Amino acid sequence: MGKRLKVGVLASGSGTNLQAIIDRSERGELIAEVVCVITNRADAFALERARNHGIPAIHLNHKDFAGRDAYDSEVVAELHAHGVELVVLAGFMRIITPVILNAFPQAVMNIHPALLPSFPGLDAQKQALEHGVKVTGCTVHFVDEGTDTGPIIIQAVVPILADDTVDTLSQRILRQEHRVYPQAIQLFAEGRLTVEGRRVTIIGEHIASDATLINPPA
Repeated sequence: MGKRLKVGVLASGSGTNLQAIIDRSERGELIAEVVCVITNRADAFALERARNHGIPAIHLNHKDFAGRDAYDSEVVAELHAHGVELVVLAGFMRIITPVILNAFPQAVMNIHPALLPSFPGLDAQKQALEHGVKVTGCTVHFVDEGTDTGPIIIQAVVPILADDTVDTLSQRILRQEHRVYPQAIQLFAEGRLTVEGRRVTIIGEHIASDATLINPPA
């Protein structure tokens, strides 16, 4: 196998997106490998997932540092020590500072459970239900200094059903997250993403001009 992109994952929770990425990589469906997992929480199950696959699992308690910049400087040091080329946020519940963004320009990705720019921030699924939209979904984007404001790489659309709850909608969106996050990483690894301002162009992309999703069906 040729050179594989080295991915560092930052997580704070259970790490289901981390698992999806690891599984795709181990099946040979990604020309990328997770080389370290860093979390700010000692009880994050993402650490266990990493250990189960022989991946370095690193706990850095943010309370042990003087501030965000000091913490992120240590994160960068760990990422560099493992040769990371792309940083992937997988439920990392901390604001990313310019310390990380400057160390990895246009090489930090995040996934959000809504069709950005709609419903940024916390409780995106609840926001979508309360607003009464007919579709929502998830968005993989490059990270910038704003909150869920970076250039969009890929989005998946999920229709909202009449009997949806926050939990049922969240689970359906999560299944799409597990599909599109590895896909975005693969595009990055293949060198097929170019960024100009807010627009991300996928080299070689072909979409039918009349492709649509309507909910309820027309």
